[in-house]
Parts: sequence; structure tokens; C-alpha cells
Amino acid sequence: MRVKCVLCDKIESIEDETLTAKRLRNRPIHTYMCSDCHSRIEKRTKERAASGKFNLYQSRKVEEDW
Repeated sequence: MRVKCVLCDKIESIEDETLTAKRLRNRPIHTYMCSDCHSRIEKRTKERAASGKFNLYQSRKVEEDW
């Protein structure tokens, strides 16, 4: 399966039987990001988290009384 990276527009080929390929076929909202872009974003996110000015907002967990 040929896929195109959302950020850098690089075209790559992935196996048809992989989980990523299945997600891209069945759910069009899912997008593909190449490994270079993914590692770059991961690296920069870790740098921002280490700087102390990065806030990660998580949803509140609601406890049920059941």
C-alpha cells in the first residue's frame, strides 16, 4: 500500500497486512506520518516537557458511585 506523509508529503510503501494499513483503509480520519516526522515530533515534545513550560491537559476521570 502506498501512503503519503501528512507533514512532509513523502510517499512510502507499507505492507497491506499491517495494523497501520488496516486503520488507514477502514477509517479515513486516520492519517499517516513517516518515521522521520514522528521521531522529530517526539524529540521536540520531550524537549518542551523538560523545559517546564509544557502543560499536558488530560481529561478528568469521573468516579461512578456504582
